[in-house]
Amino acid sequence: MVGIAAWGAYAPRLRLSRKAVTEANAWVAPNLRAKAKGERSMANWDEDALTMAVEAARDALGVTDEGRAGVDALYFASTTAPFVDRQNAGIVAAALTLEKAIASADVTGSQRCGLAALGQALAAVKGGSAARALVVAGEHRRARAASSQELDNGDGAAAFVVSAEAGAAEFLGRGSVTDDFVDHFRGADAGFDYSWEERWIRDEGIVKLVPPAVRAALQNAGLSPAEVTHFCFPSVFGGMAASLAKSLGIAPEAVRDNLALTLGEAGCAHGPLMLAHALEQAAPGDVVLVAQFGQGAEALVFRVTEAAAQAHPARGVTGSLLDRRAEENYLKFLTFNGLVEWDKGMRAEKDNKTALTTLYRNQDQILGLVGGRCRETGVVQFPRTRISVAPNNPAVDTQEPYRFAERRASVLSYSADYLTFSMSPPNHYGMIVFEGGGRIMMDITDVEPGEVDSGLPVKMVFRVKDVDEKRGFVRYFWKAAPDRAAIAAQAAQAAE
Repeated sequence: MVGIAAWGAYAPRLRLSRKAVTEANAWVAPNLRAKAKGERSMANWDEDALTMAVEAARDALGVTDEGRAGVDALYFASTTAPFVDRQNAGIVAAALTLEKAIASADVTGSQRCGLAALGQALAAVKGGSAARALVVAGEHRRARAASSQELDNGDGAAAFVVSAEAGAAEFLGRGSVTDDFVDHFRGADAGFDYSWEERWIRDEGIVKLVPPAVRAALQNAGLSPAEVTHFCFPSVFGGMAASLAKSLGIAPEAVRDNLALTLGEAGCAHGPLMLAHALEQAAPGDVVLVAQFGQGAEALVFRVTEAAAQAHPARGVTGSLLDRRAEENYLKFLTFNGLVEWDKGMRAEKDNKTALTTLYRNQDQILGLVGGRCRETGVVQFPRTRISVAPNNPAVDTQEPYRFAERRASVLSYSADYLTFSMSPPNHYGMIVFEGGGRIMMDITDVEPGEVDSGLPVKMVFRVKDVDEKRGFVRYFWKAAPDRAAIAAQAAQAAE
């Protein structure tokens, strides 16, 4: 028996208005007005497929050490990973402070690679080669300005913890089809996808390749199509999931909302996102079928258990959809995605070369935000040093690792700086103090001018620090972001 023990999800807070995009491009692409409805998730300038995957994983694992305990395999799925020749899963593992002994792999090359990674993890745990596997899928796809993909796409991530027990959702069956049907492609040196004609993709691709995978999964599970309670199939083609369900004999009411109007289509992460959303809303005994198309098709079947009610993540897809801020500035979207050249000023003219030796030697501090705690005095600090900062007791070599990433914190003092370079001015940074001790000078992200003040509750988020454009190296670190749940709780308590 094998299944999903926990799950998590993440979508950026910014939601780009499709109406704003179509109005800005009406002069050159008036046909886009048909796609003006709703909004799509929009990554902040310091977010990418990897940082979003880390946040989804943190949602799945929770804030305690128990969630991370026993994870001995990690799969990272994305077609937009920041590195081609550096294992992205290794960065995820370091950010999550997982054990060095875990097995890890990057899974890529197809829009169905998110479900493929989940299927591989389920097979590994079922076969005994892994005891507890973490699967993360993240996507941040760029598209040409004034294209339909720019409106259809969305940014997001999902994560699952696979265990040898049934957990929240018992795995019942899997079906796969591999066929080099090229609906779109992106060459090694290309910045954007090249897509083929929609009717060809729909009629010759999806309609013919997805049903065999679904039927194989149901046969493997010993179920009939009529027993499916939730059918998850992402597609930018309206009514595609309903058409598939009808041809397969799945009840029309089982077809899930594909989140097109509220999130967009998150590439290889979208099937996993729909699965996570279904698990949040399903009842015990419900059968969830998730399928995705991409050079063939992948289909997985699960049965929701009684344990699902206790496995709900703190954020999940539901929380991600609620935590939103409308963005009407289309030029900001273009700038964040590197689609326009703009004058960054002389203060941006610096060499961001990373000393890889220093990064490696301080990996847990830089990627995992691990500081130190003095065994003699209990004083915590960041960074960790040989000599403790404890007042009147500068003990030597007494510090043990101490994780800051999951600690509650607040702003002690801050600056909103228009003079230093920032991708989203003003540049917010300040002194962050943590419950239990310790303070760090950090960047503050996901805020607007006037939103930051002393005492603001914040949480730690894993983000892009900066990019070495000369060498193509992305540097990551942790930043402070408003803890909106804590802020709401404070407001409710004050109202009482």
